[in-house]
Amino acid sequence: MAITILPPAPAEPQVRPQYDESDSEDEVMESSDIARPSKRLRLLEKGSEVVTPGEIVTDDPQWMRGHGTYTTPLSSSIIATVAGTVQKTNKLLSVTSLRARYTPEIGDLVVGRIVEVQSRRWKVDIAAPLLAQLPLSAINLPGGILRRRTSADELQMRTFFSEGDLVVAEVQSVHSDGGASLHTRSLKYGKLRNGIFLAVTGTGGSGSSGFTSKGGSGSAAGKAAGGVVRSRRQVWTITTANGGGEVDVILGVNGYIWISKHAEGAEAASSTTESVSITKMEEMVSSSIYSSQNDEIAPQTRREIARLAQCICVLVEAGIRVDEDTVMRTYEASLQVDLEMVDDEADEGSAYLGGEKARRLVEIVSQ
Repeated sequence: MAITILPPAPAEPQVRPQYDESDSEDEVMESSDIARPSKRLRLLEKGSEVVTPGEIVTDDPQWMRGHGTYTTPLSSSIIATVAGTVQKTNKLLSVTSLRARYTPEIGDLVVGRIVEVQSRRWKVDIAAPLLAQLPLSAINLPGGILRRRTSADELQMRTFFSEGDLVVAEVQSVHSDGGASLHTRSLKYGKLRNGIFLAVTGTGGSGSSGFTSKGGSGSAAGKAAGGVVRSRRQVWTITTANGGGEVDVILGVNGYIWISKHAEGAEAASSTTESVSITKMEEMVSSSIYSSQNDEIAPQTRREIARLAQCICVLVEAGIRVDEDTVMRTYEASLQVDLEMVDDEADEGSAYLGGEKARRLVEIVSQ
């Protein structure tokens, strides 16, 4: 005798009954099996409550499902697939995720970590759903040589980038599956050294932070809020106070941030000689761009790098978007707060920007 397997029936949403404060305990227990009108119907009117994956947004057939929702063949109910808020566009319902991975777009400046070395390409983590690709043909070889890459170059790929290295690159193209291809064909792109790595959420990222040794991150935990603003200046140099010198800040659109000692780069190469060709300058600069050895950093510079990192953490904790304007205002406010509280705290803990200092910084930046 053949066995027929029937498809499972859709489970009905479980809702809690409503009762007044004047109801007795027995009446409350008896009414626990009585279903009240769906709570999701009120959600369509407010648009500010949060739904979780598997919750029924509405069972009204007049609505069409959008991103972040799905329907089953056995029911007309629209069910959420992500945790987020319900958005209405005419008769279209969609759920906007509270926290999503970074979606690459052509021209984005991103900070990524090399996770794998493959044939003629590197795989890079840029906080996107898929690992990005950095082809061997999309980097500058030492010496500024513009030629076709050979098998000899492929054998030396780990001398350029190895697993764990941090790089700053630009999104060159986006594939149909959502993967991205990067390039570093510029002197302002390449391997990152002499600094601290942070990751914030919003656009993407995991929310961890830490000091680096060879381009890798440490174990200190960061907060998960806010995010990097797109379409703003993402790379700039700060002349820090307290003898810290110049510090570079790189805000990756993907939520990865790099703060480091200012690299002279082409400026140092051009200042060594008055008459130098473009090719010669590239040779002088490219000789050290793939080095994994950190330079000597003065204690004053380390202190100001840590201050900038704490300023970004304060913005993230307060849910303020991170861009050049907010970072600079927070940094200047931290110097002002230090002067206000110089008599209240010892010199050993004056660099810490938490607690009362963090609340004061948020007040100043929010004005």
